Amino acid sequence: MKPRTLIVPAAGRPPGRRLTDIREGRPVVLRDGSAVLIRQVRDTDAPLLADGFARLSAASRQMRFLGVKKELSAAELRYFTDVDHHDHEALGALDRVGGHGVGIARYIRDADDPQAAEIAVTIVDDWQGRGLGTELLAQLSDRARQEGIRRFTALADPGNVAVAALLRNAGARLVGRGRGTVEYEITLARGPEERGVCVSRSTGQAASEATSAVGSPGPERVCALPRDPAIASRPSGRNNTHG
Repeated sequence: MKPRTLIVPAAGRPPGRRLTDIREGRPVVLRDGSAVLIRQVRDTDAPLLADGFARLSAASRQMRFLGVKKELSAAELRYFTDVDHHDHEALGALDRVGGHGVGIARYIRDADDPQAAEIAVTIVDDWQGRGLGTELLAQLSDRARQEGIRRFTALADPGNVAVAALLRNAGARLVGRGRGTVEYEITLARGPEERGVCVSRSTGQAASEATSAVGSPGPERVCALPRDPAIASRPSGRNNTHG
Protein backbone atom coordinates (compact mmCIF):
# COMPACT_ATOMS: atom_id res chain seq x y z
CA MET A 1 0.00 0.00 0.00
CA LYS A 2 1.74 3.13 -1.16
CA PRO A 3 0.80 6.50 0.28
CA ARG A 4 -0.67 8.47 -2.62
CA THR A 5 -0.92 11.87 -0.97
CA LEU A 6 2.18 12.91 0.95
CA ILE A 7 2.38 15.76 3.39
CA VAL A 8 5.20 17.75 4.89
CA PRO A 9 5.60 16.67 8.55
CA ALA A 10 4.59 19.32 11.04
CA ALA A 11 7.43 21.33 12.55
CA GLY A 12 6.28 20.40 16.03
CA ARG A 13 3.46 18.70 17.89
CA PRO A 14 0.34 20.76 18.50
CA PRO A 15 0.21 22.32 21.98
CA GLY A 16 -1.36 20.16 24.63
CA ARG A 17 -0.92 16.86 22.79
CA ARG A 18 0.78 14.06 24.67
CA LEU A 19 2.31 10.84 23.44
CA THR A 20 1.06 7.81 25.34
CA ASP A 21 3.21 5.12 26.84
CA ILE A 22 3.44 3.59 23.36
CA ARG A 23 6.64 5.63 23.03
CA GLU A 24 8.46 3.36 25.49
CA GLY A 25 6.56 0.27 24.40
CA ARG A 26 3.78 -2.09 25.37
CA PRO A 27 4.54 -5.77 25.93
CA VAL A 28 2.04 -8.00 24.13
CA VAL A 29 1.67 -11.79 24.17
CA LEU A 30 0.29 -13.14 20.90
CA ARG A 31 -2.09 -16.05 20.48
CA ASP A 32 0.73 -18.60 20.09
CA GLY A 33 2.48 -17.40 23.25
CA SER A 34 5.20 -15.42 21.49
CA ALA A 35 5.99 -12.02 22.98
CA VAL A 36 6.58 -8.69 21.27
CA LEU A 37 7.13 -5.11 22.34
CA ILE A 38 5.10 -2.58 20.33
CA ARG A 39 6.42 0.96 20.35
CA GLN A 40 6.65 4.07 18.22
CA VAL A 41 9.26 3.98 15.47
CA ARG A 42 12.31 6.16 16.17
CA ASP A 43 14.66 7.98 13.86
CA THR A 44 17.40 5.53 14.90
CA ASP A 45 15.41 2.50 13.69
CA ALA A 46 16.65 2.43 10.07
CA PRO A 47 18.85 -0.67 10.68
CA LEU A 48 15.88 -2.51 12.25
CA LEU A 49 13.66 -1.59 9.31
CA ALA A 50 16.27 -2.65 6.76
CA ASP A 51 16.72 -5.98 8.57
CA GLY A 52 12.98 -6.59 8.64
CA PHE A 53 12.66 -5.76 4.95
CA ALA A 54 15.47 -8.22 4.15
CA ARG A 55 13.46 -10.98 5.86
CA LEU A 56 10.35 -10.36 3.75
CA SER A 57 9.76 -12.82 0.94
CA ALA A 58 9.54 -11.52 -2.62
CA ALA A 59 5.78 -12.14 -2.51
CA SER A 60 5.38 -10.13 0.70
CA ARG A 61 7.37 -7.25 -0.79
CA GLN A 62 5.18 -7.35 -3.89
CA MET A 63 2.04 -7.20 -1.76
CA ARG A 64 3.35 -4.34 0.40
CA PHE A 65 4.78 -2.11 -2.33
CA LEU A 66 2.46 -3.16 -5.15
CA GLY A 67 5.43 -3.94 -7.35
CA VAL A 68 8.92 -5.42 -7.39
CA LYS A 69 11.01 -4.04 -4.54
CA LYS A 70 14.50 -5.41 -3.94
CA GLU A 71 15.71 -2.97 -1.31
CA LEU A 72 14.92 0.21 0.56
CA SER A 73 17.01 3.21 -0.37
CA ALA A 74 18.65 5.42 2.26
CA ALA A 75 16.06 8.11 1.51
CA GLU A 76 13.20 5.62 1.98
CA LEU A 77 14.64 4.36 5.27
CA ARG A 78 14.92 7.93 6.47
CA TYR A 79 11.35 8.74 5.40
CA PHE A 80 9.92 5.62 7.02
CA THR A 81 11.68 6.20 10.36
CA ASP A 82 11.84 10.00 10.71
CA VAL A 83 8.17 10.46 11.56
CA ASP A 84 6.49 13.27 13.49
CA HIS A 85 3.94 11.03 15.33
CA HIS A 86 1.12 13.39 14.37
CA ASP A 87 0.65 13.54 10.59
CA HIS A 88 2.80 10.45 10.13
CA GLU A 89 2.77 7.73 12.77
CA ALA A 90 4.53 4.37 12.71
CA LEU A 91 4.41 1.59 15.30
CA GLY A 92 6.92 -1.24 15.23
CA ALA A 93 6.79 -4.66 16.86
CA LEU A 94 10.02 -6.12 18.25
CA ASP A 95 10.59 -9.77 19.01
CA ARG A 96 11.26 -9.73 22.77
CA VAL A 97 13.62 -12.67 22.47
CA GLY A 98 15.95 -11.48 19.73
CA GLY A 99 15.04 -7.80 19.48
CA HIS A 100 14.41 -8.04 15.73
CA GLY A 101 11.71 -5.98 14.05
CA VAL A 102 8.87 -8.32 13.09
CA GLY A 103 6.05 -5.99 12.08
CA ILE A 104 5.15 -2.37 11.44
CA ALA A 105 1.98 -0.35 10.97
CA ARG A 106 1.80 3.26 9.89
CA TYR A 107 -0.61 5.95 8.87
CA ILE A 108 0.01 9.07 6.78
CA ARG A 109 -2.54 11.85 7.06
CA ASP A 110 -4.24 12.98 3.86
CA ALA A 111 -3.18 16.55 3.08
CA ASP A 112 -6.60 17.26 1.54
CA ASP A 113 -8.61 15.73 4.39
CA PRO A 114 -6.96 16.08 7.81
CA GLN A 115 -9.42 13.63 9.36
CA ALA A 116 -8.35 10.85 6.96
CA ALA A 117 -5.14 8.86 6.70
CA GLU A 118 -3.79 6.05 4.55
CA ILE A 119 -2.47 3.01 6.37
CA ALA A 120 -0.09 0.15 5.71
CA VAL A 121 0.58 -2.94 7.85
CA THR A 122 3.51 -5.27 7.19
CA ILE A 123 4.43 -8.45 9.08
CA VAL A 124 7.55 -10.48 8.32
CA ASP A 125 6.67 -13.88 6.88
CA ASP A 126 7.54 -16.10 9.84
CA TRP A 127 5.41 -13.96 12.18
CA GLN A 128 2.28 -13.94 10.04
CA GLY A 129 -0.82 -15.74 11.30
CA ARG A 130 -0.20 -15.00 15.00
CA GLY A 131 -2.53 -12.03 15.39
CA LEU A 132 0.23 -9.42 15.27
CA GLY A 133 -1.37 -7.48 12.42
CA THR A 134 -4.61 -7.19 14.38
CA GLU A 135 -2.79 -5.88 17.44
CA LEU A 136 -0.75 -3.36 15.44
CA LEU A 137 -3.85 -2.07 13.67
CA ALA A 138 -5.69 -1.71 16.99
CA GLN A 139 -2.87 0.31 18.53
CA LEU A 140 -2.46 2.40 15.37
CA SER A 141 -6.18 3.18 15.50
CA ASP A 142 -5.80 4.35 19.10
CA ARG A 143 -3.02 6.71 18.07
CA ALA A 144 -4.98 7.99 15.08
CA ARG A 145 -7.98 8.86 17.24
CA GLN A 146 -5.71 10.74 19.63
CA GLU A 147 -4.44 12.80 16.69
CA GLY A 148 -7.89 13.66 15.34
CA ILE A 149 -8.10 11.07 12.54
CA ARG A 150 -11.55 9.61 11.97
CA ARG A 151 -11.11 7.54 8.81
CA PHE A 152 -8.51 5.13 7.42
CA THR A 153 -8.02 4.24 3.77
CA ALA A 154 -5.93 1.36 2.50
CA LEU A 155 -4.73 0.48 -0.99
CA ALA A 156 -3.98 -3.22 -1.47
CA ASP A 157 -3.18 -5.85 -4.04
CA PRO A 158 -6.44 -7.69 -4.88
CA GLY A 159 -4.63 -10.98 -4.23
CA ASN A 160 -3.54 -10.01 -0.72
CA VAL A 161 -5.91 -12.30 1.14
CA ALA A 162 -4.31 -11.71 4.55
CA VAL A 163 -4.65 -7.92 4.39
CA ALA A 164 -8.21 -8.22 3.06
CA ALA A 165 -9.15 -10.40 6.04
CA LEU A 166 -7.39 -8.07 8.48
CA LEU A 167 -9.22 -5.03 7.12
CA ARG A 168 -12.60 -6.75 6.91
CA ASN A 169 -12.27 -7.86 10.53
CA ALA A 170 -11.62 -4.21 11.38
CA GLY A 171 -14.87 -3.18 9.72
CA ALA A 172 -13.44 -2.04 6.39
CA ARG A 173 -15.61 -1.72 3.33
CA LEU A 174 -14.46 -2.00 -0.25
CA VAL A 175 -14.81 1.43 -1.86
CA GLY A 176 -12.92 1.15 -5.14
CA ARG A 177 -11.01 -0.92 -7.64
CA GLY A 178 -8.13 0.20 -9.80
CA ARG A 179 -5.66 -1.39 -12.15
CA GLY A 180 -4.16 -4.09 -9.94
CA THR A 181 -5.41 -2.51 -6.71
CA VAL A 182 -8.40 -2.42 -4.42
CA GLU A 183 -9.20 0.34 -1.93
CA TYR A 184 -10.75 -0.06 1.49
CA GLU A 185 -12.09 2.43 3.99
CA ILE A 186 -12.47 2.15 7.76
CA THR A 187 -14.45 4.61 9.85
CA LEU A 188 -12.86 4.92 13.27
CA ALA A 189 -15.25 5.04 16.17
CA ARG A 190 -14.94 8.01 18.48
CA GLY A 191 -15.28 5.70 21.43
CA PRO A 192 -13.44 5.30 24.73
CA GLU A 193 -9.91 4.04 25.16
CA GLU A 194 -11.17 0.58 26.10
CA ARG A 195 -10.77 -1.65 23.07
CA GLY A 196 -13.67 -3.86 22.15
CA VAL A 197 -16.05 -2.04 24.56
CA CYS A 198 -19.33 -0.41 23.57
CA VAL A 199 -20.47 2.41 25.84
CA SER A 200 -23.95 3.85 26.01
CA ARG A 201 -24.03 7.50 24.97
CA SER A 202 -26.84 8.20 27.43
CA THR A 203 -25.53 6.42 30.54
CA GLY A 204 -21.79 6.20 29.95
CA GLN A 205 -21.93 2.58 31.10
CA ALA A 206 -20.42 -0.35 29.24
CA ALA A 207 -22.99 -2.04 27.04
CA SER A 208 -23.44 -5.78 27.20
CA GLU A 209 -23.09 -6.22 23.44
CA ALA A 210 -19.54 -6.53 22.11
CA THR A 211 -18.45 -5.05 18.82
CA SER A 212 -16.50 -6.76 16.06
CA ALA A 213 -15.93 -3.82 13.75
CA VAL A 214 -14.60 -0.30 13.65
CA GLY A 215 -17.32 1.03 11.42
CA SER A 216 -19.77 3.75 12.39
CA PRO A 217 -21.66 2.61 15.50
CA GLY A 218 -25.37 2.89 16.03
CA PRO A 219 -26.84 6.01 17.61
CA GLU A 220 -26.82 4.58 21.13
CA ARG A 221 -23.29 3.18 21.27
CA VAL A 222 -19.70 4.21 20.69
CA CYS A 223 -17.38 1.30 19.96
CA ALA A 224 -13.62 1.02 19.76
CA LEU A 225 -11.61 -1.28 17.52
CA PRO A 226 -11.52 -4.81 18.96
CA ARG A 227 -8.34 -6.74 19.40
CA ASP A 228 -7.81 -10.41 18.71
CA PRO A 229 -9.47 -12.00 21.77
CA ALA A 230 -6.65 -14.55 21.95
CA ILE A 231 -4.08 -11.80 22.58
CA ALA A 232 -3.27 -10.77 26.14
CA SER A 233 -1.89 -7.24 26.55
CA ARG A 234 0.12 -6.65 29.67
CA PRO A 235 0.66 -3.43 31.63
CA SER A 236 3.02 -1.06 29.90
CA GLY A 237 6.30 0.25 31.23
CA ARG A 238 9.95 0.64 30.41
CA ASN A 239 11.57 -2.31 28.75
CA ASN A 240 15.19 -3.04 28.00
CA THR A 241 14.49 -4.66 24.64
CA HIS A 242 16.91 -2.97 22.28
CA GLY A 243 16.14 -1.29 18.94
